[in-house]
Amino acid sequence: MRTVRGRTDHVVVVGAGLAGLSAALHLLGAGRRVTLVEREEGPGGRAGRLERGGYRFDTGPTVLTMPDLAEAAFAAVGDSMRERLDLIPLHPAYHARFADGSALDVHTDPEAMEAEVERFAGPGEAAGYRRLRHWLERLYHAQMGRFIDTNFDSPLQLAHPDLARLAALGGFGRLDARIGSFLSDERLRRVFSFQALYAGVPPARALAAYAVIAYMDTVAGVYFPRGGMHALPRAMAEAAADAGADLRYGHTVTGLERSGDRVTAVRTDRDRIACDAVVLTPDLPVTYRLLGRAPRRPVRLRHAPSAVVLHTGTDRTWPHLGHHTLSFGHAWEGTFRQITRTGELMSDPSLLITRPTATDPALAPAGRHVHYVLAPCPNTDIGPSAGEWTDLAPRYRDRLLTTLERRGLEGLGAAIEEECLVTPADWTADGHAAGTPFSAAHTFAQTGPFRPRNLVRGTDNAVLAGCGTTPGVGVPTVLVSGRLAAERITGPAPARGAGRPAARRRPRPAAQGTTP
Repeated sequence: MRTVRGRTDHVVVVGAGLAGLSAALHLLGAGRRVTLVEREEGPGGRAGRLERGGYRFDTGPTVLTMPDLAEAAFAAVGDSMRERLDLIPLHPAYHARFADGSALDVHTDPEAMEAEVERFAGPGEAAGYRRLRHWLERLYHAQMGRFIDTNFDSPLQLAHPDLARLAALGGFGRLDARIGSFLSDERLRRVFSFQALYAGVPPARALAAYAVIAYMDTVAGVYFPRGGMHALPRAMAEAAADAGADLRYGHTVTGLERSGDRVTAVRTDRDRIACDAVVLTPDLPVTYRLLGRAPRRPVRLRHAPSAVVLHTGTDRTWPHLGHHTLSFGHAWEGTFRQITRTGELMSDPSLLITRPTATDPALAPAGRHVHYVLAPCPNTDIGPSAGEWTDLAPRYRDRLLTTLERRGLEGLGAAIEEECLVTPADWTADGHAAGTPFSAAHTFAQTGPFRPRNLVRGTDNAVLAGCGTTPGVGVPTVLVSGRLAAERITGPAPARGAGRPAARRRPRPAAQGTTP
């Protein structure tokens, strides 16, 4: 594995999102001095927090899977996520509702889910679920260590027995067809394939290997931190500060100083910070602009679909909603075609509705409720431009409310006390390419060693982290990206007890001045 050459004593991490915080904790655990610079007034990045009228809205991800990956970041500095966070397992993980009026609870416990599938679709489908679950577990173990949790220097690293194992499992077939080989009920197939949208590819075109996301959602377990998802980056930042990191919020990076092929300092709108290495976590266009160069690719990056998110604080809720509810329309393949090919808004949308107050009522005033509605939509490369969304946004908001009320949330519009609508125009304003928070799509040509790498040719001591680089989009993979970036600087971390002691918490240092 290639690593940063030369001195790496002091590392500046740009961005206090999950990737930057993960990188900072792993760097601290390896004995590096870390300065973390964030343009916002607190940690979180995409996993931010919006407070209005006593309502607390998570502005980013609402699903936490694979919490052991977060725990590893805390453990790197001798800390414990479990001591800092009250992590609540969700049972069921999802509640799915279909256009024909049927409903299904999605459990991660195998016996509970098998019984639910049998109730929903009969014993034949329950047997298919058992086979599917076994396949998902094997698929995950074939991929995680070799293709997800690894730093690629060359596509030649794919030449490994695990590649043959993945091929034997059907990982290079199509996701929709592979799920269909286990389940014939079209509704069940949706539950185990909609996750491909996270990767930016329709299930009918996605590699079956991306069913690993369904493993995380439907087998490994879904969790919610008390206080909301934003509690995770907040706890990581506190652990980093206790381990000695210098956290500088409200500092916007304006440029990088270089000497030859090395970055020697990070300039912000407030100060200059000398460094031996830098980890860059902003979206790729921002990162490449700071570096003054972008890697050459034979074809331009394809970006994932975007999303419209409607945050609402309401004076009532609807009993049939779970913590997470998947609301499927009649359309399916046509819906994906609209948002990934023709650039149209979904005519019959499938939606994710999250009601975090079902688990943590303290996120809203007494007797009130938070509802988060995510509607996938085209990115600005193929759909409405950021400018067009200015006029389109209020009309689309009304369309969403009409759809939701027709699907059983009667009176939703009248129940709203506080709201915030986020569209591709807002993602664009935040610096996200193509107006999408989901970055580059996970096509075959943008996966593994073919995804933008975390080392950039021509800069010896800059490393990338975040959803635009390896391994990709999603909370688990972004956390992994931070550790992989740290290992580009420190070298691979040995197993605990194999020569590198765990770092111990240190008292938070007094505020430091500008590094010369």
